[in-house]
Amino acid sequence: MQLDEFQQLMATTFGARDRARGIDATVAWLAEELGELARAVRKGTREEQLHEIGDVLAWLASLTDQVGLSLEAAADRYRNGCPRCGTIPCACP
Repeated sequence: MQLDEFQQLMATTFGARDRARGIDATVAWLAEELGELARAVRKGTREEQLHEIGDVLAWLASLTDQVGLSLEAAADRYRNGCPRCGTIPCACP
């Protein structure tokens, strides 16, 4: 699935509820999911890690949609590798 398709799917599935909740609450949920991901990476199974990565991605897509931006455009910043030095692999010090 492409990032723009995923963002649209999340907007269609959860968008009305997430917009009603608001940007501040969405940021709080995203932060909570990041904490859950951190725990899963440290102590969880691969299945738990994958689950939490999916949750973080879903909340990030919701936030991106609410602020009127595009996940695809954000990812495009890395199209040529490192956005600072423009190389793959990164050659930054």
